[in-house]
Amino acid sequence: MRLPLAGLRVIDLGSRVSAPFCSAILGEQGAEIIKIEEPVRGDRLRELGPYAHDDDGEPYSLYWSVEGRGRKSVTIDLRRPQGQELLRCLADSSDVVVEGFRPGTLERWNIDPSRLAPHLVTARFSLFGQDGPKSLVVGLNGSALAFSGLMHLTGDPDRPPARPGVNIAGYLSGVFAAQAVTSLLYERDARGTGTGGVIDVFMYGSILRIMEWTIAAHDRLGMVRNRSGDSLDIAAPVGNYTSRDGRYVYLVGGSQTFFERLCRAMDRPELASDERFANAAARAHNRAEINAMVAQWVSELDADDAEARLVACDVPAGKIYDVADFAADEHVRARGDICTVQDPVIGPVRQQAPFPRLVGETPAAPDGAPRLGEHTDEVLSSVVGLSATELDGLRADGII
Repeated sequence: MRLPLAGLRVIDLGSRVSAPFCSAILGEQGAEIIKIEEPVRGDRLRELGPYAHDDDGEPYSLYWSVEGRGRKSVTIDLRRPQGQELLRCLADSSDVVVEGFRPGTLERWNIDPSRLAPHLVTARFSLFGQDGPKSLVVGLNGSALAFSGLMHLTGDPDRPPARPGVNIAGYLSGVFAAQAVTSLLYERDARGTGTGGVIDVFMYGSILRIMEWTIAAHDRLGMVRNRSGDSLDIAAPVGNYTSRDGRYVYLVGGSQTFFERLCRAMDRPELASDERFANAAARAHNRAEINAMVAQWVSELDADDAEARLVACDVPAGKIYDVADFAADEHVRARGDICTVQDPVIGPVRQQAPFPRLVGETPAAPDGAPRLGEHTDEVLSSVVGLSATELDGLRADGII
């Protein structure tokens, strides 16, 4: 498999999800990822469940098993001058630094971008950005979702706002940042500038960018968008519908083309010419009626049958899967969307495969998430040039 970022070295100073996920994306495209962790405790993600257990019965984070994979673990105490000097030495022979400390922390430790080599591309993750009135406010995924307005839109209109089921802000920030990193690397290398740059990755910004028409409608129409559950205010029929066997089927029939196809699937072609549903605006206005008709139709069928009829008519639709459904799906197996990672603590564990992929190629499984400090001696000797005696002294002093 061709790995376009082979030969690139990334220093990952992040913790939990957002900054490390940026590194993970670069790593799955071939970069060497050196993760710097605090001695003794390590990345906080190592402490979060759910847990498997190692051979000694000790709990082991499956969250870490997934998000710590594909990198080398080096323990360095960055709060101490000796540790800061080690970081500067590592950075000299690296290409990218990814960090997620509170703004100003690296400046206090004398390892901010202005004190590192100018060829580096640095991605700095925080909740609110490197400057501004809220820059020092601490927060994680939920804070970004709340501030950006996405949580206000999530859930049913007659219920409190709901948190989406996964860490959207953290992962999405990592994706945007990885793209920005590669853009600066292209400018540095392909265009020959020789200098990197600093990327301000504020987590709420990744959510803000995907908020569709929300701000434009507020600006031009005075509209404050609100929760609409699994339906849409601007299009119908759209939503999750309960089948006869108690499953849920999601479908989209908002556009004229999709609605006409849906009418055929339902054996109700006359609905397409009904004045209540004759165009997208009419259907949006009468969404309660058309959604009720679709709900009734789905409720009289098993989910497999409803899905088959909809797919046969090219309606965007499908059963709502849980993880067991997904893992058993023949398409997932055929595409290799789940890979087996050899975790050094608990052995083989099935996880989501790297994404995206080159056409016609199945990505190789990443290396398992490392034990804390597993690669400290290897990296500091090969990259920084420390001797065994020097490593022993740093370890005795608690620097590594």
